[in-house]
Amino acid sequence: MMACVTPPKLRLQSTYSNPPHLPKFHSNPIINRKSHLGGFKSKKWRNLLWADGENQYMRKESCCVKNDIKHQRGCEAVKCAAEGIDRCMFVGSRGEEGGGSMVAERFMVVALMAGIMCLCNADRVVMSVAIVPLAAKHGWSSSFLGIVQSSFLWGYIFSSVIGGALVDKYGGKRVIAWGAALWSLATLLTPWAANHSTGSLLAVRAFFGLAEGVALPSMNTLLSRWFPSQERASAVGIAMGGFHLGNVVGLILTPLLMSSIGISGPFVLFSSLGFLWLMTWSYRVTNDPLESNSISKSELRLILAGKSDCQVVKGKLPPLRLLLSKLPTWAIIFANITNNWVRFLFSLLSFRF
Repeated sequence: MMACVTPPKLRLQSTYSNPPHLPKFHSNPIINRKSHLGGFKSKKWRNLLWADGENQYMRKESCCVKNDIKHQRGCEAVKCAAEGIDRCMFVGSRGEEGGGSMVAERFMVVALMAGIMCLCNADRVVMSVAIVPLAAKHGWSSSFLGIVQSSFLWGYIFSSVIGGALVDKYGGKRVIAWGAALWSLATLLTPWAANHSTGSLLAVRAFFGLAEGVALPSMNTLLSRWFPSQERASAVGIAMGGFHLGNVVGLILTPLLMSSIGISGPFVLFSSLGFLWLMTWSYRVTNDPLESNSISKSELRLILAGKSDCQVVKGKLPPLRLLLSKLPTWAIIFANITNNWVRFLFSLLSFRF
């Protein structure tokens, strides 16, 4: 009895493309009929058998492709599981440095930034609450209260303009460190200045605003260096969340501390927290992740991969005319004007009622 076996090479060169759902023709008894010459009964059945051989090959090839896809997906899943830790802002992987997990270094940066932004706003709020007993103690008029409150902005206006230039030249870490040290010192000296003279109080408050004006430019520059582009909005949101939290903390703790310790109580507390933050910031954070000794290699690769390709020229400031010719510049200016105007209206209502 002769048997028909489809050679492997012929199977690969076959032009039949029958889908896998066609029936298996070799299982049909009609195909097994033989002619008197020992071959198949007709060309029709031979073609069907060839098609069946092609279908078997395609089914095997499809099975192999599926297995390859599953294997590839499995490898990708393992790769994602290994790299996904570093893609999260809150948890990092030591990777090459060793096993286990740690808090991502860039999250430590944004957490410290949120902390100092909280103190930055809390130090402002302290005077807004303490000015009521200070006015009663020293007999200040309502018009003089407005002068005291505005003295903060005398220095803040100038440092907000030059603060960005200082950050571009010296780096965000150094500028905000000096700013936090100086405004913490000014916060500590405020009760003493109020008891000394009105002139010294106005000078200390103006110096306080001058030191705090560098906070926002330092925050924006530092976070842009430490975070890839897909995480920068989240990082700025966390830092600004800390800034607004300072309002809540200052308004709650200041009256409690003043009633239990005295007028100088909240000033001493928040200035002390500022100096404690400064010690941690000086040894824990760098201007750029490339300068950090505690960042993992995988996290550093993630940060560098998420940065734009544009080159930043250090020490050279863009012309003011160029900045004012951009529509986003005017949009930001208008947004800040309306924001501060609304705050001014609420402050007027507080004086009125």
